[in-house]
Amino acid sequence: MKIGIYPGSFDPITNGHLDVIERAASLFDKLIVSVARNSKKIQPLFTVEERVEMLEKILEKYPNVIVDSFDGLTVNYALKQGAHVIVRGLRAITDFESEFVYALTNKKLAPEIETVYLMTRSEYSFISSSIVKEVASYDGCLSALVPELVIKELRQKYGYVK
Repeated sequence: MKIGIYPGSFDPITNGHLDVIERAASLFDKLIVSVARNSKKIQPLFTVEERVEMLEKILEKYPNVIVDSFDGLTVNYALKQGAHVIVRGLRAITDFESEFVYALTNKKLAPEIETVYLMTRSEYSFISSSIVKEVASYDGCLSALVPELVIKELRQKYGYVK
């Protein structure tokens, strides 16, 4: 069975993330979309549990996609899950440098794990979770950036519930 891991903070999930997930799901028998508990990042807007719950609801239409969370090194998590591939999304050339370093480090730590990059479609290449949160904080239009469920959750978090 071909198992892929798509790790990320997903704070929140964006249409760019969904684009990568949809395409990665067609490449693997099982794709594990996993929320990384990253203590080095700025305080997240959503808890890990909230992000997992949103992902489960949004991704329920993909029978070979499961949602999980993990703490620690991605390669160790991938090995534990029996995965041989880590999927990463690239938006622009600016993502490449840090992703390249991660891929080389992961390869050194676990040579049996491959990293595969999927470019987001051009219409999603500018979207980041940080941009989404900024737009949401000013009650801006999010319909082209995130799924409807995320819009509702963001409006709730920022107090813009109508």
